[in-house]
Amino acid sequence: MDVREALLFDPDDTRLAFCQPNESPQAERLLMRYLNQFFYIKANGEQIDLQIKSKRLNGEGDNTALGVLFEYRQEQPLTSLEIKNAVFTDLFFDQNNIIYLHVNGDSKSFMLNKKTPVHELTF
Repeated sequence: MDVREALLFDPDDTRLAFCQPNESPQAERLLMRYLNQFFYIKANGEQIDLQIKSKRLNGEGDNTALGVLFEYRQEQPLTSLEIKNAVFTDLFFDQNNIIYLHVNGDSKSFMLNKKTPVHELTF
């Protein structure tokens, strides 16, 4: 529902049909346009051009969530990583976004929100 509200301004609109056999040809383009406004990753100070590797639906009914996976192979040694995730914070004042990060066999997680939409790590 939140994705439909963010992209189409109507939480009940089913035209995009993410991850369904009848997914709209516009669905991924609209999703990336929205994400590019509210989400970015910078590796060593350079913004990464994100491409969706996969997406999937989890849950049922109003509790269905759209999961999007981005994967990027960093050719140079990673010295810094900056992530902005302000997805849905424009719509919901209490939105929290959990980031799971796997770098060089080490895993981290942190939460971003309207007050703190950006997190930077150094390696």
